[in-house]
Amino acid sequence: MTQVRFKVKKGDLVEVMTGRDVGRRGVVQKVILGETKLVVDGVNKYTRNVKQSAENPQGGKVDKILPIHVSNVGIVNSQTDKVEKVGVRLNAEGKRERFFKKTGNVVSKV
Repeated sequence: MTQVRFKVKKGDLVEVMTGRDVGRRGVVQKVILGETKLVVDGVNKYTRNVKQSAENPQGGKVDKILPIHVSNVGIVNSQTDKVEKVGVRLNAEGKRERFFKKTGNVVSKV
C-alpha cells in the first residue's frame, strides 16, 4: 500500500471550513496519516469528566483536543489572510515545494 500524502503539514496555519468550529484558525499540531485526520490547536475541543486515578488524582473536568478530518480545513495564506488551494511543484533546485495556486507564493510554516 502506498503512503498517502497530504498538502497540509505540521506547523501550517489552517482554518476550519465545515462543522461546529467554522471560521476558527489554528496551527496543525499533529498529522494522523492512517485516519486522514489532523490535530489543530484550539479546534474541536471537548471537556471530559474523568474519574480519580494515579494520573489524575483530582478527577473532574479535563479539556481534550480531538482530531478533525483533513477535508474540513483549508490552508491560510499569510500574505492575503485568506484560505487558498495548494499545489506542489519543483523549484529551481529540483526539490518539491508547496505553493498557493492563486498567488503562486510558496507556503511558509508558522
